[in-house]
Amino acid sequence: MELRFRGESVHRVDAKGRVSVPASFRRVLELGDPDWVEGGNPSFVLIYGLDGTTCLNGYTKREADRLGEKIANMPYGTMRKRMERRLMTQSAYLTLDDNGRFVLSQALRDQFGITDEAKFAGMNEKFEIWTPAAFEADQALLDAEDDAQGINLLEALNAPRQGV
Repeated sequence: MELRFRGESVHRVDAKGRVSVPASFRRVLELGDPDWVEGGNPSFVLIYGLDGTTCLNGYTKREADRLGEKIANMPYGTMRKRMERRLMTQSAYLTLDDNGRFVLSQALRDQFGITDEAKFAGMNEKFEIWTPAAFEADQALLDAEDDAQGINLLEALNAPRQGV
């Protein structure tokens, strides 16, 4: 059974950088961690080096391994090096504690402007962690683009694929 990251929620970040992962996300992390055992705490990968992002990206271990395998199959060169640096070097393995929390390092809190609250956004095979204000600003941009272009998301999703 495969679950996806869905929904959004805001969680408090304490002075030590501990933040709770949404309960529904925890189950996805458990299922996506091949080393997880009942009663244990799942691990996941947090990527902080993606180009042009103002948020952190969380992946299950299985999904992060899938991305790593795709990179490993690329020919050596500039693009592979770029992918390795952004997706492999600028990432960290983390494990949830018994309360479903993890520690967000001071360096990452500073880099992404996360102070007392973190907004979690489910994004299918990954989740994002934002400051609430940055998330709202990004969402407003997406909404404005949709309105300006007359995009109906359900129609776009169900449209026949071009060039397949």
